[in-house]
Amino acid sequence: MTWPILSLVTFLPLIGALLIMVMVQGNGPLAKGTARWVAMWTTLVTFAISLVMVVRFDPSTADFQFVEKLPWLGVAAYHMGVDGISLPFVILTTALMPICILASWTSIQKRVKEYMIAFLVLETLMIGTFSALDLVLFYLFFEGGLIPMFLIIGVWGGQRRVYASFKFFLYTLAGSVLMLLAIMAMYWEAGTTDIPALMKHGFPLGMQKWAWLAFFASFAVKMPMWPVHTWLPDAHVEAPTAGSVILAAILLKMGGYGFLRFSIPMFPAASHDFAPLIFTMSVIAIIYTSLVALMQEDVKKLIAYSSVAHMGFVTMGIFAGTTQGIAGGIFQMISHGIVSGALFLCVGVVYDRMHTREIAFYGGLVNRMPVYAAIFMVFTMANVGLPGTSGFVGEFLTLIGTFKNNIAVAFFATFGVILSAGYALWLYRKMVFGTLKPAVAHITDIGWREGVIFAPLVVLTILFGVAPKPVLDMSAASVTQLLDGYNKAVAKLEAPKTAALKTDLPIVIPVSVPQ
Repeated sequence: MTWPILSLVTFLPLIGALLIMVMVQGNGPLAKGTARWVAMWTTLVTFAISLVMVVRFDPSTADFQFVEKLPWLGVAAYHMGVDGISLPFVILTTALMPICILASWTSIQKRVKEYMIAFLVLETLMIGTFSALDLVLFYLFFEGGLIPMFLIIGVWGGQRRVYASFKFFLYTLAGSVLMLLAIMAMYWEAGTTDIPALMKHGFPLGMQKWAWLAFFASFAVKMPMWPVHTWLPDAHVEAPTAGSVILAAILLKMGGYGFLRFSIPMFPAASHDFAPLIFTMSVIAIIYTSLVALMQEDVKKLIAYSSVAHMGFVTMGIFAGTTQGIAGGIFQMISHGIVSGALFLCVGVVYDRMHTREIAFYGGLVNRMPVYAAIFMVFTMANVGLPGTSGFVGEFLTLIGTFKNNIAVAFFATFGVILSAGYALWLYRKMVFGTLKPAVAHITDIGWREGVIFAPLVVLTILFGVAPKPVLDMSAASVTQLLDGYNKAVAKLEAPKTAALKTDLPIVIPVSVPQ
């Protein structure tokens, strides 16, 4: 295209944030309303422009598209572009932001101007993370996202918001320090920070392993993988509703995206060698955090632990090294972004009315909130992985892809599907069915604003469950190219072992025996 559409999508939210800073003065009702409407229109326009990218995107090629490159600081460059792996995450980000603004319309009453600015800045940094094609630029966007999220939790969160925000910040920052060291080492080795060039560089095996571990330290915390997942439940519980939606739907996916963009293509031999470690951690995450979710008394904590379990399917599928596994991992992340975000919005609906998240407090909500009960059921079924919902497609593909590589891992991971049915259906029964509790006897059903929030999420959850082809087709060419490079590197790694095995075989000399 002749105009820089990707830069426009990336930085338009930042322009909206500047408009709010200039236009909005004071904390009166008019100022709050102006801040909300500017943020809403900014996110809607950003989403509309991002849809132009979907229309113009060519899924038949694995090349980066909408590429923009400008020299910058000598060493690095402003290099942006998307392919079939990154574009779905860009669209997921731009689609969820208007929903988050609308979900915060009445629940956020203090520092509304600053809240909207924080969300718009966060949107720019998240889109930039998925679009950056330079390592330095990626790192700046990746780490920059910590700051607005830290403020969203720390300023507008619950009673233990300061503790949760610092825990979130320190965990993610500690892992990223190692990634920064690896980026510096890669530049000294390859002489460039250009991501497409680094994908083709071919790092030596020893360096691959150290760099893989350094990137893994950052991405594992971000996902988060067991055992570095403990920051997530605290952050979710204390964050405002929209903060939990973005945390679960977008920020967690940066870890999975990092594995797909860096670990697999740049360090394929190391990825192959460390796959058993990933499988072990993924299976433990799937089973252990599902059992922990069964014991929770807070709705948000239960959904937070379920997110860790579902991300276990993603890492397992990505490192299975099969087409179904990687495609399923990408689809699972998109599906989880929609479903988990919707579940946190469901929690926000009842929390705004009753100001508690204790599961025991609720009961019999179907008697007073039938529409809410129906919507909550759709997302609960998707969280379980019911066929016909988007949750089924991702989990099924990752299990099939892993089964082709390692039957035992796929067998144990399947227990996660059973356990997810346990905690999700238990939660639904406790809150929605049974006798109407006196404490919630006067609770009201969802209004038109909440209906507008949930309608697109319900449609997408069912649509992608019945027809997942659009998402799978968008990433198919990029997944194929990624696997080709991975398989060639693994074949090169296995070749010396095969040759050594052949030379070690005993030589049999036929001896003729006289009759």
